[in-house]
Amino acid sequence: MRGIEDIVVQPPQSATWQVHLDRSMWVGGVRGLMLQALHPLAMRGVWQNSTFQDDPFGRLRRTADFVGRVTFGSPEEADEIGRRVRGIHRALRVHDPDTGGTHRVDDPELLLWVHCAEVSSYLEVARRGGLGLTERQADRYLREQRKSATYVGLHLDDVPGSCAEMDAYFKQMRPSLRVTEEAASTVRFLMWPRLPRELRLLSPGKPGYFPFGALCYFTLPDWARRMYGALPEVPAAAVTAGLVAFRLAMNALPEPVHDRAFMPATRRMLRASRERLGAAGYDVSRGLKGLTDPRRWPKFPAA
Repeated sequence: MRGIEDIVVQPPQSATWQVHLDRSMWVGGVRGLMLQALHPLAMRGVWQNSTFQDDPFGRLRRTADFVGRVTFGSPEEADEIGRRVRGIHRALRVHDPDTGGTHRVDDPELLLWVHCAEVSSYLEVARRGGLGLTERQADRYLREQRKSATYVGLHLDDVPGSCAEMDAYFKQMRPSLRVTEEAASTVRFLMWPRLPRELRLLSPGKPGYFPFGALCYFTLPDWARRMYGALPEVPAAAVTAGLVAFRLAMNALPEPVHDRAFMPATRRMLRASRERLGAAGYDVSRGLKGLTDPRRWPKFPAA
């Protein structure tokens, strides 16, 4: 009999499942990009080695695919995408115009910054939006995300595994952060992106995107917003109310409708995950999101 660890990387019983199935992840993902941009070398690595400004939604969808596979995918799927990502990073370099030096994109310091900015954003946005995680569950989420970090090449013990450790990491990193020209341009772009060619027909509705981009910006830590100074400050209560409203609206979408935002390969992976979990006795009649309810788990789930 297959154990749950053979079916999905993170089981429905995990804190990761609670966070990564919450639709506030879309805000968390963009906020994570904005936070990542404050590290000069990490930002230049993206600027010099990606088509981010030509295909911002593609990058967000590829990130969603990676996060999905190392959460809901099989161990084999997670290992495969980890090898692919590590192989891509291994071949890339970033030039630092401040020093004239060249650095590897898979430098552990850069990988750790990207990981911490990303997972802390997912967690903080979900909790602020109303996902009821206790402090212990929040610590558990970050502890579980250490495993995700290993897929990009980090060592488990080098990754913050609690809220206190994550806070200490950001406090340590803040003196080395700054707003480069690339970072300022990226934040402006994330609030008002240029649509890719295949989506240009949606240009008339582009002003409707700005409230979403601004919401992502306003969920940044106070110190990060002070560094950027991109928008006038608004009351924190208004930001929280906007985030709660966004989360409730997105969580109300049926799973098949919501999942259309993902790449076809991601949707196939999620469908296969539902099939494996269904065969293991989980009630998947309401999709993966329905499995946040323990009553839909087998009476004696495989350990």
